[in-house]
Amino acid sequence: MPYISHAELAERPGARELAQVATPDGKTVIADDLMDATLRGLDRGAWSAEDIADADAALRRIDDAVSEADAVIDGYLAKRGYAVPMDLTAASTRKLIAGWSRAIASYLLQKDGISDEKTSPIARDYRDAQRLLQATAEGKFSLGA
Repeated sequence: MPYISHAELAERPGARELAQVATPDGKTVIADDLMDATLRGLDRGAWSAEDIADADAALRRIDDAVSEADAVIDGYLAKRGYAVPMDLTAASTRKLIAGWSRAIASYLLQKDGISDEKTSPIARDYRDAQRLLQATAEGKFSLGA
């Protein structure tokens, strides 16, 4: 189970941003409301089959980025001895790990479009997640689990 849900991603970074970075190459950017419906599992009957197929392809790209982000997180946590994947029943732990997953996945989806790594908020959030994960792996930060 991923550390961050589609619905959480629909909230932040949001359907618009995800549609812009995950739409298959050569296709028109997926409509915000279609991407939102796709992320939230809502009815998509108002859109054409081709538009829905493009949204599904975008969702697969998003899921791939989340899966890669979660594997990175698990690698750091396993290094410290945590059982992975983490049990996210504690709300504070869940929020923290979901934030790491969001930051890393957003970076993976957008890294080729980031013009300035030093000033990009996406790159900053990615670096912050990496630093905190490294601190966790080194025992300098505890998840309390």
